[in-house]
Amino acid sequence: MSKRDPYEVLGVARNASADEIKKAYRKLAIKFHPDKNPGDKAAEEKFKEAASAYEILSDADKKAKFDRFGHNAPGGFGGGGGGFHGGGMNMDDIFSQFGDIFGGHFGGGGFGQQRGGGRTVKGSNLRVRLKLTLEEIANGAEKKIKVTKLVRGKGSEYGNCSTCGGSGQVRRVQSTFLGQMQTVTTCPTCGGIGQTVSKRAPGSDEHGLVREEVVVPIKMPAGVEEGMQLNISGMGNEAPAGGVPGDLLVVIEEEPHPELKRDGTTLHYETFINLADAALGSSIEVPLVSGKAKVKIEPGMQSGTTMRLRGKGLPSVNHHGTGDLLVHVMVWTPTDLSKEEKAVLEKFRNSPGFQPKPTAKDKGFFERVKEMFGN
Repeated sequence: MSKRDPYEVLGVARNASADEIKKAYRKLAIKFHPDKNPGDKAAEEKFKEAASAYEILSDADKKAKFDRFGHNAPGGFGGGGGGFHGGGMNMDDIFSQFGDIFGGHFGGGGFGQQRGGGRTVKGSNLRVRLKLTLEEIANGAEKKIKVTKLVRGKGSEYGNCSTCGGSGQVRRVQSTFLGQMQTVTTCPTCGGIGQTVSKRAPGSDEHGLVREEVVVPIKMPAGVEEGMQLNISGMGNEAPAGGVPGDLLVVIEEEPHPELKRDGTTLHYETFINLADAALGSSIEVPLVSGKAKVKIEPGMQSGTTMRLRGKGLPSVNHHGTGDLLVHVMVWTPTDLSKEEKAVLEKFRNSPGFQPKPTAKDKGFFERVKEMFGN
């Protein structure tokens, strides 16, 4: 089943504000909440779908990525294995991530509460930068990176909070002129988790966590670009008391190529040829991402000519084909001629063959600019 557009799911316009998006999600989540629709699988799926849509549109980076690439965005949107959560979000994930939307709705337990206990805590995310060469970007790459993360210390134990008894909430009853009123607040001792550290492992922090270096394997898809982010679910810092681990956010950095320049899926290469090669014709070697190609210089080639090598660019990260390599040829005008060389050229200064005779195919500067920008 194909994924629906998150804007369509929440019923908001693409230029909707953050408040409008939040309001639309809250309305749907209340409507399809499991506590209001017990045993209704269809309502539960609608509830999950709304949460998945809100997960994208409430995050500026994910929203921008979706607006650009749709559901085929590289690295997905932070779901399992690096993909979009989608319908695969479980209820604890939703309650954990979006509990602030509802406050104290639904049975006092609160949206985001574990059934029968405190709220599920998610560990913090880790962010790393990964440098890739142009060849790795073209072919995709499998990398291993070292990260230092928080993990549960061996020997750390947790028990119910003595203040809230494991509920994660503290209830107080106050007498007012309107009668008795009950207020529910997050437990100040456990922070709403419902559990505290009863035994700390050696070297662990106040949450029973220790720092540990781990090696994370990463499979990068072909065609990624500078600044793109791959989310690896569950590989961030662990949370105390059996909470949900955070994510590992891998930000792509491109290593500059010594000869090729990138523009999306298109590659550019600039080269110079001498007057003789331009007039008489020749051949040149052009660097590719992998290897080289021999390209023919036709006799009479003008400076500024662009040759297109189809399919020699980079693949689209969305599997929309492969770009081209554009070879920009410039004719080098000599600046340090000997007397003999000057004398030879002087003989041909007024020769008919040396006089400019541009044809329709010899585009001027403005025509080349228009062609480049597709106007």
